[in-house]
Amino acid sequence: QVQLVESGGGSVQAGDSLRLSCAASGRSFSGYMFAWFRQAPGKERDFVAAISWRGNGAYYSDSVKGRFTISKDHAMNTVNLQMSSLKPEDTAVYYCAAYRDSTDRYDYWGQGTQVTVSS
Repeated sequence: QVQLVESGGGSVQAGDSLRLSCAASGRSFSGYMFAWFRQAPGKERDFVAAISWRGNGAYYSDSVKGRFTISKDHAMNTVNLQMSSLKPEDTAVYYCAAYRDSTDRYDYWGQGTQVTVSS
């Protein structure tokens, strides 16, 4: 079992930056990929970014590429999302998720953290 706890959400102005963190606990993360998703009111949950826990791959949605950076800290067991040049359309609940190679799906999710960007 893996537990994921997000932190760092808040309310900011357009153009500001914000850093989200996801603390992971529970077991070894070999074979895992960690990702951020977001869900705006009345919309589906969308992929934002992902990073391999053991490798060097990082992936981004087109809507955040060049503005958001995903990173990992093995010592702290955290996955971070640095968000810059925020736009009102980035407003959403952001979720951390863990993907397992063995099941080929995101098996674990955090509770979410709210990000609100005002113009």
